[in-house]
Amino acid sequence: MKAEIKINTDELVSEITQKVTNAIIPTLKKGMGMGDTVFTVETLAKYLQVSKQWVYARVYLKEIPHIKMGKFPRFKKSAIDIRLESDMIPAIQPLSAPLKIIKKSSSSMEV
Repeated sequence: MKAEIKINTDELVSEITQKVTNAIIPTLKKGMGMGDTVFTVETLAKYLQVSKQWVYARVYLKEIPHIKMGKFPRFKKSAIDIRLESDMIPAIQPLSAPLKIIKKSSSSMEV
């Protein structure tokens, strides 16, 4: 007795392709997320709201994580964010009273 199995290769290839795509899409999306953004000196300075000179000084002193591409430093956002978290100074005590908003009156500005 001989058994024959008829396989539609187009459907099989299509099904395999769909399963592989579904398996790797989450990984690809994660890799393309903001965590893997690469900053230049200018874009890092803008992100941190500091001057380019401040960034260059931190690179020279090896105080911030960076990658050298020739003579050009580059910065991974994920590494910078980790460094920012490690530099955070925590509050020691909770606020004892609610914060008050102080408004300057126009009469106090007159001389």
